[in-house]
Amino acid sequence: MLKKRNFLPENFQVQSWETILPFYQNLLERKVTSVYDLRQWFRDRSELESMLSEDLAWRYIRMTCNTADEALAQSFNDFVSRIQPHATEYTHKLNEKCLQSPFLDELQNLEPAFRITIRSLRKQAEIFRQENIPLLTELQIKEREYGAIAGAMTITWENEELTLQQASNLLDEQDRNIRENAYRAIQNRRLSDKDKLDHLLSELIRLRHQVAVNAGFKNFRDYAFASLGRFDYTPQDCFAFHEAIKKEVMPLVNEIFERRKKIMRLDSLRPWDLQADANGLPPLKVFETTDELTEKTIACLDKLDPFLGNCLRRMKEMGHLDLASRKNKAPGGYNYPLAETGYPFIFMNATSNLRDLTTLLHESGHAVHSVLCKDLEINAFKDPTAEVAELASMSMELITLPFWDIFFKNEQELKRAKKEHLEDILSVLPWIACVDKFQHWLYENPEHTIEQRKEAWVSIYNEFSPQIVDWQGLEHFKAYHWQKQLHIYEVPFYYIEYGFAQLGAIAVWQNTQKDLKKGLNAYLDALALGYTKTIPEIYQTAGISFNFSAEYIKNLVRFVQQEWETL
Repeated sequence: MLKKRNFLPENFQVQSWETILPFYQNLLERKVTSVYDLRQWFRDRSELESMLSEDLAWRYIRMTCNTADEALAQSFNDFVSRIQPHATEYTHKLNEKCLQSPFLDELQNLEPAFRITIRSLRKQAEIFRQENIPLLTELQIKEREYGAIAGAMTITWENEELTLQQASNLLDEQDRNIRENAYRAIQNRRLSDKDKLDHLLSELIRLRHQVAVNAGFKNFRDYAFASLGRFDYTPQDCFAFHEAIKKEVMPLVNEIFERRKKIMRLDSLRPWDLQADANGLPPLKVFETTDELTEKTIACLDKLDPFLGNCLRRMKEMGHLDLASRKNKAPGGYNYPLAETGYPFIFMNATSNLRDLTTLLHESGHAVHSVLCKDLEINAFKDPTAEVAELASMSMELITLPFWDIFFKNEQELKRAKKEHLEDILSVLPWIACVDKFQHWLYENPEHTIEQRKEAWVSIYNEFSPQIVDWQGLEHFKAYHWQKQLHIYEVPFYYIEYGFAQLGAIAVWQNTQKDLKKGLNAYLDALALGYTKTIPEIYQTAGISFNFSAEYIKNLVRFVQQEWETL
């Protein structure tokens, strides 16, 4: 049910820029003679932006659900090319109007939440350049090419066509020959598009660098930090995070893989040996159908708190779930907020394994966050930074652990699932650091060749991967391992947030282990703030610290290790 509109007609739908323009002109030309006028101006602007945001959201959702439908791609591209450039230009004009208002300080004093919004608007106004509008439009269209390329990737296995997500389940098999053959088939399929993906990234880097230079930045990395609103940390903090992960996490990850090699009695631990159960047990099958996955996830969330289960239950009733993997569906998973509806859309590529369970719990955390924020006064308040958004999702994976018996009736399977997930948490931190460090290199060296890119990736990957894994004869796969990470293509520099949020999620989990009700309430109170406080203030509300020092990381990963050992 859409929120009642006050500024726009209830039945208004996006048809063309010409039909939207009068509402922007109204806001731009309206006289604001008091702080109350300014507040109402923000409300009306928010209503317009919410409507446009949701219209674009549905175009994106439908396109990713079926990448083979050219009409859906055209609908998305029409918005991006024919509506968004004009909206971007008028957004800048509205920002300038707002920032020049004599009532701005009074509004911020009256409602402190506006301080965060005004801070962001100042930064947006500062980096805006008219000449970047067509470049950003071109980028937004070109970034979606990755989903179409990756979504079409399949392999044939025993006369059956499998998506790469479906094929990856074969890496859980106990038959080592099956694992190796599946691994090679998957990687060869990826490699067949390596040149296409390399050239796509080169073009994206060229365009992004030009945007940054136009805006007065030395490189796109520095522009991205400003554009993403990173007010609370710097590139140097990211570099310190990389080093802390190498120092405090990599030794534990090395132990995990050395133990795996020993238990599996292998002379050589190969890349296809990293997913299968080390003790020779068959793959964990968490569910048969995505309907079963949905119902069990709702039941799990209900046990933690009925409000959480009801969020997902309502989304199911609204048809806001598309969970199964299939051909011509974009890769990955996401939770897309719907600004007017209030209840978001979850998209993923489930194939029945443990990762699908944790993915749906992860996206459910985002969904709960959206629902908690849906009644905040203006749209900007509902749009938290990724460091907060990912805290919502990653915490949900961990605080639901006591209720995973919904999925696993067998006690040994339950323990095994929890141990695997905790191992994944430790293993993913180096990958996050690796991808982030690689992106810094890409944009600090925008003129690099494809060969230099490959060499840089291999060098960085070697820093953050267990040396015990034997890549002999597979170096050509290793050199393009980064191409599976859609963030590099579609949302550049959106990745370090997962690392910071993973640390925060472990701390939230610690709190719920001590006192479930208190820890859960603090977590939900933090999410309900949306983006009305700074990141450190939101983390503090959750009862944790926005901290990524080596000592903090050391303490948190030791806690995970101790929890793993109790299982």
